[in-house]
Amino acid sequence: MDNFLQVILLGIIEGITEFLPISSTGHLLIAQHWLGRRSDLFTIAIQAGAILAVVVIYWNRLWNLSVNVAEPANRDYLYKLTWSFAITVVGGFTAKQLGLELPETVAPVAWALIVGGVAIFAVEAYTGRQPVRDVLTWNVATWVGLGQILAAVFPGTSRSAATIFAAMLAGMTSRAAAAEFAFLVGIPTMFAATAYEALKMYEAGTMADENYGDLTVGFVVSAVVAFIAVKWLLHYIQTHRFTAFAWYRIGLGIALLAVV
Repeated sequence: MDNFLQVILLGIIEGITEFLPISSTGHLLIAQHWLGRRSDLFTIAIQAGAILAVVVIYWNRLWNLSVNVAEPANRDYLYKLTWSFAITVVGGFTAKQLGLELPETVAPVAWALIVGGVAIFAVEAYTGRQPVRDVLTWNVATWVGLGQILAAVFPGTSRSAATIFAAMLAGMTSRAAAAEFAFLVGIPTMFAATAYEALKMYEAGTMADENYGDLTVGFVVSAVVAFIAVKWLLHYIQTHRFTAFAWYRIGLGIALLAVV
């Protein structure tokens, strides 16, 4: 398959899967078994492209938080956003230094997809019996940060799934509010991950080896597709649960185990 088409397909896959609770890492891993392995910087960068879509979608919210930081509600939200990000940075760095990460091979990803699907059913069953709450507490912020670490350690978990459902279990039972906080925490997280990978390549002297044309195309395609996907998801969860994604995860995981 032509390289340019491969890059577009990877950008589309990333854009669709980054914010749906079905694991972008798992889908990219599977796709790269077929389309060929790409650099870590390429993978992280197209994830950052998807995150850019969230910046655009939540631009008014981000602008309001930034320019009206003196307002107690905004300041409180930013404190908790920062706390969640700090947990992610410290925990993620510690896990990486200790080597606490499953290999990015098909079988562990397949099991993570299945376990995550079962977890979605459990979370929806529990939160469905709770009153709808959209209050961001320190407990929610803490568990969202821990959810991001879990997703980093277990490829196939899905960062969006881990953070959204961590927020819901911690008491933010409003799907829209949980998704918003999870997505906003993802902005500094993924941009920091991109910068970290770029720094590692710079220190290793391999920056010149990267195909920046492919990276740019993948970044743009991912951003455009993610914008559409997130808009659709935010509309979908107004009237639907996440259980359809649970069935998809379980089905995909079983199919992957059947072929490995």
